Amino acid sequence: MIESIWNSFLDIVRQEAGSRVVETWLKAVSLDKWDFINKTAYIQAPNSFIKDWICTNYLNIFEVHLKRLFNVDSIKIIFFVEKLETSFIKNSNDNNIIPAKLENHSNNMPSQNIIKSHVNSSYIFDSFIVGPNNSLAYAAARAVSKKPGILYNPLFIYGDSGLGKTHLLHAIGNEIKLYNKNISILYQTTDRFVNEFINAIRFDKIHTFKSKYQRVDVLLIDDVQFISNKDQTQEAFFHIFNNLHESSKQIVFSGDNYPGNIKGIEERLRSRFEWGLVTDIHAPTLETKVAILKRKASSTNEIISDDVIYFIASKIDSNIRELEGALIRVLAFASLTNQEICLELAKKVLNNSKNSQEKTISLDSIAKIISKHYSFNVSELQSKSQTKQISFVRQVAMYLMKQKTMKSLQDIGAFFNRRDHTTVSYAIDKIHKMRETDKEFNIKIKQLEYELNN
Repeated sequence: MIESIWNSFLDIVRQEAGSRVVETWLKAVSLDKWDFINKTAYIQAPNSFIKDWICTNYLNIFEVHLKRLFNVDSIKIIFFVEKLETSFIKNSNDNNIIPAKLENHSNNMPSQNIIKSHVNSSYIFDSFIVGPNNSLAYAAARAVSKKPGILYNPLFIYGDSGLGKTHLLHAIGNEIKLYNKNISILYQTTDRFVNEFINAIRFDKIHTFKSKYQRVDVLLIDDVQFISNKDQTQEAFFHIFNNLHESSKQIVFSGDNYPGNIKGIEERLRSRFEWGLVTDIHAPTLETKVAILKRKASSTNEIISDDVIYFIASKIDSNIRELEGALIRVLAFASLTNQEICLELAKKVLNNSKNSQEKTISLDSIAKIISKHYSFNVSELQSKSQTKQISFVRQVAMYLMKQKTMKSLQDIGAFFNRRDHTTVSYAIDKIHKMRETDKEFNIKIKQLEYELNN
């Protein structure tokens, strides 16, 4: 019975709050016992951190749904940890929290003594094409690799996706390792850092987690913007940063925006991103794109004329990944059809390419177009205001963002400073239903879609 009720509870919360809440927090705890006489549910947590977090953020969810599932008028929720320590009892009819003592349990998680660097050996400085768009970032990265922990600590490199930030982070790691065999280097994506921190919490291995990062000599963190709105992760990262910086350990970050413009980052952490050198990478110039394509063609032993190279370079304006992808499409088409690589073939391949026909639409551009058609600016849409008018316009924006971009619900929610992606899901469903029932509104949305596509 208890297992069935617990599974039903998780299913309900998954629908209400999203899978991430369930997978990250609620699956870390379990319904240990139900006392029918005293109408008390005992919830077991692996450690105090999870217990306190759930009590602070999700206690009401437990009260509302467990009361209904157990079919009682009132309920007591007792959270306890597996070790003997103080826990909390909260009565659903009383706001008072009462200390309680509970039994001892244990949980084990294998420790990790060996730090894997995750540095990709194929990314080196010699294979990085330097141009006016990235010369400062390149020079700073080279300088850091020669004197880690001394020059530009931390180093923060920012720019749009696909411009070479990740390449430089790996190149720093490879260059340092080349001359310092015994140095401990760790390249970490922010997503991997977050997941590692969550697992450390769930399995009560925070000490092991902290110890690992204390042993790192060079820490390379990629896409730091994904730490936004993750308060507890930022708290852990803040202390790791301080420990490494005080020990003169080198820290390098990459992000998609200037530190001061990244939303959802605590001020004390944002200020630390700016302690050292902040440098950016722009979209490559035509000359840089040509050099990149020639380097790529050379690595595949293909001979490509300059007119083909310049045509490909002129067709792709976004980033280096798409630039190289365009070259690969041309080479593949020529190989598969057994044709010579010429300008006519390149035009045929790229002019028919879906990527060349579709306009790249960003969340910001959608918000700006929405603001032109309604009487609210972008900052108002991103505010905490819940007035009926602003909420509706915000929902329209969320709907179009999901229709016109590949962004996730979480990304769209973060743009509007909303942590819960279910808000975005609700908005999408609402606007979709309105389009089906309101012809005039549907015409309005079609007008907005046309403007976004042109």
